Amino acid sequence: MPTHPSSFGGLPFRYTLRGMAMAAVDSTDSGKASSTDSQSGSAASTSGGTAAASSGATDSKGSGTSKPTQKSSAPTAIDPRLPPGGIQMVTPAPIAAAQYYKIGDHITFAWNYTSLSVTPSYIDVIASCSSNSEAYTITANMSVAPTGAVTWDTSLDATGVAPLLTDKYTLIIYDAEKGISATPSAGYLSTYQQFRFGMYIPQAYTPLNGKALLYYICATCSGALSDMERQTLRFLFGMATITVLSFTWFAGGFGVF
Repeated sequence: MPTHPSSFGGLPFRYTLRGMAMAAVDSTDSGKASSTDSQSGSAASTSGGTAAASSGATDSKGSGTSKPTQKSSAPTAIDPRLPPGGIQMVTPAPIAAAQYYKIGDHITFAWNYTSLSVTPSYIDVIASCSSNSEAYTITANMSVAPTGAVTWDTSLDATGVAPLLTDKYTLIIYDAEKGISATPSAGYLSTYQQFRFGMYIPQAYTPLNGKALLYYICATCSGALSDMERQTLRFLFGMATITVLSFTWFAGGFGVF
């Protein structure tokens, strides 16, 4: 049987073995603790990165949802040398004669736009009469199309506070946002007020003397001849008589008769 030494380095052998065992346990516990701390740090780092990424994604999504990107409407660059936008009448035609409309009828106006670089959103169309300083609204906030057209029911304005008069009127078309007195500018629709037309109220037939006559009688006319007419007739008859007598005298002198 082998014999174990009774001491190791001056210490009893049993105490030495116990110390070595305790040191081994302490080393193992320390290693586990270090490994646990390392895993905790890694988990914390992973959790923090994930949370940050998730937070960033959430913030990015929330920003896109609650604060939509607004497109700035930058003004259109227009060459100042361009003419202002205008109106060219289609109905009635520009070469048509003066127009007269009966109050109570439906009147149709049509036009084309010219030299427009910026199309207005809406337009207003009115008829203005200078005699009573009234503006009759034909249409308001009308959408703009390549060819504009509107029909005016004049019977709606035939009566009321300011009824239509037998007079001259001016058709006015203008940008509803800028107003009727806006200064003309390049590319933008300027106020159009070049078309003038007449309107009249038809009068009821009134017979003379309260009776319907089949023909017209001139109250100042007379069936008798005037002095000038009588003198003309005398002159014609006198010349005819002289001509006949002269021809008879000459013809007798030559033995014709």
